[in-house]
Amino acid sequence: MGPKLVDHLLYEKEDNGLLWIKFNQPEVLNALVGNSEENSTVAKVGEYMRAGDDDPDVRVIILTGVGRAFCAGANLKKKSPPEVTGENFVGNRSGREGADAVRQHFFHGFTKLHRDIADIRKPTVAMINGPAVGSGMDMSLHCDIRIGCEKTRFIAYHQAGQIIENGGCYYLPKMIGLGRALEYAYTGQCDAETAYRWGMLNHLVDSENLEEFTRELCGKMLAIPPLVQWNSKRIMRSALDTTLDHTMVLTSNAALILNSSEDETEARKAFVEKRKPVFKGR
Repeated sequence: MGPKLVDHLLYEKEDNGLLWIKFNQPEVLNALVGNSEENSTVAKVGEYMRAGDDDPDVRVIILTGVGRAFCAGANLKKKSPPEVTGENFVGNRSGREGADAVRQHFFHGFTKLHRDIADIRKPTVAMINGPAVGSGMDMSLHCDIRIGCEKTRFIAYHQAGQIIENGGCYYLPKMIGLGRALEYAYTGQCDAETAYRWGMLNHLVDSENLEEFTRELCGKMLAIPPLVQWNSKRIMRSALDTTLDHTMVLTSNAALILNSSEDETEARKAFVEKRKPVFKGR
């Protein structure tokens, strides 16, 4: 059973195993709808991704935007529509005002929902077709792979008086090095060439070839057993914050699991028989 759909975020599942989740507010450069409320963009991204993760027919989840932007982050000029306000609010339930209420709202709502992207077991790809601003950038950094084009821009909320969010502050120093991460934190903008040179983008391609390249890369992913991908993702993400000895234990345990899986048997048979494998994720 799929998620409850909203117009401002598309859920496009294909028969080939790809799921496209698309920000769909092109008239405002795909700015967020709401904040952490039930039907807000960020809440729905988490819901859509969890639905794709639970769907056995979905192999790869791709996050992108409709039109000329990936996601412009918070819409600072517009109030949330009625369907994402009032009783649907899931962040600051106490109704209190002040700095701590804002902290609770962000941490228990917005941050929790962003983490949904990082916790997805299946491969996630951000196809960054234009500016990725603030929370839009943060969501792309939580994905496993980022593919950009000459129109890609990473812009933080510095001009609005805010720090880079959790994905940036956590992943960027590990992804591009502390010096470059701080340079970005001090300046607030990063163009496509710089992002690729620093390592924020896995690939940089011409905009007219962006979707074709993304599909080709995802097609290569479909040829690898799902259990191999899921275990690799969990171990590598855990290894960011652990020791070599701990990582060795994780890889040893994973090897045993994979050795007894149906997919490993199918992979070996398909290789010997020179045919395309049919994986079941078990």
